[in-house]
Amino acid sequence: MKNYNRTILANNIKILRKQRNLNQAELGKILHVSQQTVGSWETGRAIPGSDTLNILADYFQVSTDELLGRKVSASVSESDLDEMIDNARFFDGKPIDDHDKDLVRGILKRIYSEK
Repeated sequence: MKNYNRTILANNIKILRKQRNLNQAELGKILHVSQQTVGSWETGRAIPGSDTLNILADYFQVSTDELLGRKVSASVSESDLDEMIDNARFFDGKPIDDHDKDLVRGILKRIYSEK
């Protein structure tokens, strides 16, 4: 991984952790890693493996591309939106059930059909 990507990833993990009001030890406990491991990620001395990167993205409700600092396209098709909603498992740390997903899908479709 290029150094600038490593730095961006490190900063993103730290920012997202702080947004959740967690210290490194608390995040480590959630992820089943040590505080030292989280500290190493946040300083760029180490990078999480692909499985852990996915777990981090799921926990923080961001994409792995966002964690890595890659540009994310703002354009989303209806089928992309349906897939994202279907794959959503949590919002703000709370589980999303099928009824919630249908509500979100309906609201977004209504909003964009009126534009």
